[in-house]
Amino acid sequence: MKGHGKEMSVLNLLRLKSKGSVVLERLRRTVGSFPTEVGGFKPDFWKMKVLVLGGSGLIGLAVVTELVNHRYEVLALSRSEPAADSLRQIRANVLSGDLCAPQDWATAVTRVEAIIQLAITFTDDAGAVEQKMFTALTQTLAAAKSKIRLINTGSVWLYGATGDNPADDSAAAGTQFHPIANFAWAVNNGKALLASPQFLTAVIHPAMVYHQTGGAFAGYIARGQDHSPIKIWGSSATRWPLVHRDDLAVAYRLLLEQPTLTGHFNASARIEVRADVIAAAIAKKY
Repeated sequence: MKGHGKEMSVLNLLRLKSKGSVVLERLRRTVGSFPTEVGGFKPDFWKMKVLVLGGSGLIGLAVVTELVNHRYEVLALSRSEPAADSLRQIRANVLSGDLCAPQDWATAVTRVEAIIQLAITFTDDAGAVEQKMFTALTQTLAAAKSKIRLINTGSVWLYGATGDNPADDSAAAGTQFHPIANFAWAVNNGKALLASPQFLTAVIHPAMVYHQTGGAFAGYIARGQDHSPIKIWGSSATRWPLVHRDDLAVAYRLLLEQPTLTGHFNASARIEVRADVIAAAIAKKY
């Protein structure tokens, strides 16, 4: 594993985030680095208003923080007061509503210039819930004769087992997806959004997301703290692509700032780490 030009152990991975090492294969080649203007901020984007769905989740809090720190005005959907409080603490504006009842808040899309979709219900009807939500948003934008930027969230799970062949975002338009059953709906929803005349859509596929206290490692860490055997799903030789949630948040922002970039993008900072190596490092730490 390499970061900043030097070897990094999995133990360091648990403590440090790989600042600046986000891999967005096509995005990085196309965008490169932005010029530093006015203290590092791009004036053109000071006043963009962004609707974030799922802003109080594991990835969402990092994305909202990244946007607010770069002077974006964030409107974040929230269905509970604790979630709303967490969003207000990071200077986001709160839109009260439920993902399952988009008719109650869909008109908000006419007041923003972009949407970042990070929400998922993790229920058996998750695909239908998302489809209903985007149908309501599409109809609202169509009635307003409006078209806006959309960053939708896919998943590394859409690729399935790739063996020794890395999943390349340039081929993700359809032929390379072999999703596990629980996420198959995301492929069809993504195709519909990319074809929608109401959205300029980019679909970002995060690797397995971690942070200092958990994320993708949460189950392993909990068992390590209890001094219990760490259970590995599937083969111990399975390789995990990894990305720190703060680096992933940067990837969302970069895509937001380039509305002409559409299609599929992978976000990974660690291309492969064996599951048994991660489990052994966590067991040793605790």
